Amino acid sequence: MKLASFVSILALATASPALADVLIDNVEGITIDEQGKVKRFVALVIDDEGKVAKILQSGDKKPQTDYREDGDGRVMIPGLIDAHVHVMGVGIGALTLDLSDTNSLDEALAKIRIFAAENDSRPWILGRGWNQEKWGLGRFPTAAELDSAVADRPVYLERVDGHAGWANTMALTQAGVTASSKSPSGGRIERLPGSQQPSGVFIDAAEELMRKAIPAPRPVERDLAFAEAQKVLHRQGITAVADMGTTIEDWQAFRRAGDAGSLTLRIMSYAHGPDAMDLISGARPSPWLYDDKLRMNGVKLYLDGALGSRGAWLKRPYADDPGNTGLPLMAEAQFRNVLVRAAQGGFQPAIHAIGTAANADALNAIVEIAESFPGDRRWRIEHAQIVDPADLPKFAQQGIIASMQPVHQTSDRLMAEARLGADRLDGAYAWNTILSVGGKLAFGSDAPVESADPFAGLAAATTRMDANGEPFGGWRPQDRVTREKALAGFTSDAAYAGFAEGRFGRLLPGERADFVLVDRDPLMATPAQLRATKVLETWVGGRKVYDAD
Repeated sequence: MKLASFVSILALATASPALADVLIDNVEGITIDEQGKVKRFVALVIDDEGKVAKILQSGDKKPQTDYREDGDGRVMIPGLIDAHVHVMGVGIGALTLDLSDTNSLDEALAKIRIFAAENDSRPWILGRGWNQEKWGLGRFPTAAELDSAVADRPVYLERVDGHAGWANTMALTQAGVTASSKSPSGGRIERLPGSQQPSGVFIDAAEELMRKAIPAPRPVERDLAFAEAQKVLHRQGITAVADMGTTIEDWQAFRRAGDAGSLTLRIMSYAHGPDAMDLISGARPSPWLYDDKLRMNGVKLYLDGALGSRGAWLKRPYADDPGNTGLPLMAEAQFRNVLVRAAQGGFQPAIHAIGTAANADALNAIVEIAESFPGDRRWRIEHAQIVDPADLPKFAQQGIIASMQPVHQTSDRLMAEARLGADRLDGAYAWNTILSVGGKLAFGSDAPVESADPFAGLAAATTRMDANGEPFGGWRPQDRVTREKALAGFTSDAAYAGFAEGRFGRLLPGERADFVLVDRDPLMATPAQLRATKVLETWVGGRKVYDAD
């Protein structure tokens, strides 16, 4: 019986009161053991709860099971975990305009025109992915330029990093934004040169001026977007994620899928701020729901913006924008109050910090607060992109987890050099340095900001080179990590970062049987081969959720 035909039998079995053990034999299995070491195996036994019962090495006696499946010698790895993703953003992005593949303003405008013509019934044209740095524009685009593509309907497009937005004139009118509108705290309305007239671009907190004018998706639209997100992520071999910035509406979509039996992605959820945390979970983190598929773990907090929009909060001004140190999004006292509030309830804070000042404030606050809240807290800093070398040792003081996205380094390398200058890069994307000082890593993608493809992340983490092999030898190569550590960053270490160890993340007895069958060994492939890895099948809890055929 071939694996493709086995899914129907297993589906029947999983619907029955008593399930049968399954032996998946003849695989080149790879997992990470409790000591973080690579362990290879040739067969896997799944019990009646969808958990790993045994892993077998060559020469081990094969047990008698109700079903035996031939893996045809394919490579089996643990289900991949994205430690920082925006689930609904992935789904909505798949259903709206995506400009991430455009290489110039003209190319983007042409794509916007085509999308608007093909979707003439939509009251707003929405999307994301533009990047003025990639376009070589040297400035932000304007509302007038967007009007040249679409002038008869409001258009609002988020920048690739989600920390800036671009509106046309009709969208500005709908939102009531004029020359007299004030920039909010933590945000900035970009103005046309020599005037107070809004240019059409909104930075960080100023985006809310536009978002409040956009009709909110209906529940049925959210359900459609979530279903699409699961498909996108499973195609990449991803079986679990940390969802960063879950709203109450997102949580309700996840719960509807769980209640309907269509939730196939494991979600470690971090609420979009303390108010959403209270709405979703109340006084304490939620229990694990739907057979370890959903839990409200903690709260996502924003300390600054992004480098691309010069919103990342720096200790010293931008090298390419003297006088600008970015945008702190929370005052020190407010930030510490929220950390205490989360810690009192046992919620895990996940702190967005990109610039040197933001990372310093996050690290210092954790060290201060942790004295009053001892124990296994697993404080997380999301991105930790540009850290003052003097602050790096602080990652070890409380076992702080640096939740980082390897593909950001390859995408942002030239921009980071321009924003900071060559003399301020010693703590930039410092994966191996953080490990060496005693910190911990978890890897993700920040999708839809970047592609969710974990194999691109593995290649970037181990080489610090982009898909074109640039720069030769890797950018600041001392901070690349080993292949084994990179794989752990996308599996076992990502599970640990979300308090999920022992539940999933490793193909070891007692954990959920989440695995991926791929066409090559990721620990033996060249960087180019690794990036070209094909996901053949994705399984969650012993059930197939994606088949390339």
